[in-house]
Amino acid sequence: QVQLVESGGGLVQAGGSLRLSCAASGRTFSYDAMGWFRQAPGKEREFVAAISWNGAITYYADSVKGRFTISRDNAKNTLYLQMNSLKPEDTTVYYCAASHLPWSTQAKTFDYWGQGTQVTVSS
Repeated sequence: QVQLVESGGGLVQAGGSLRLSCAASGRTFSYDAMGWFRQAPGKEREFVAAISWNGAITYYADSVKGRFTISRDNAKNTLYLQMNSLKPEDTTVYYCAASHLPWSTQAKTFDYWGQGTQVTVSS
């Protein structure tokens, strides 16, 4: 059974940092793009960041560029999202996902999704 399990969410003050992790099990994603998305209640799912299968390519939404860093450790089958300079508008549930392509930023190409982790940034 393939699973993606996020961790590292929580409550932080504005300007603070959090590091999200996404541990994959059931299969390796070493040859697949992975990404982070977020979705607030009643809103559309929003792309946050993506990383290619080997980590050579990364891409960020404008809203997080310069503040968030996506990385991966294929040996550990784990994806990370370092979030710095957090803002109240970053508050929502964050989801990790794995694509069936070596590189993608399109949600429709991401076949596996985690259950999400809540990030709350207080002002």
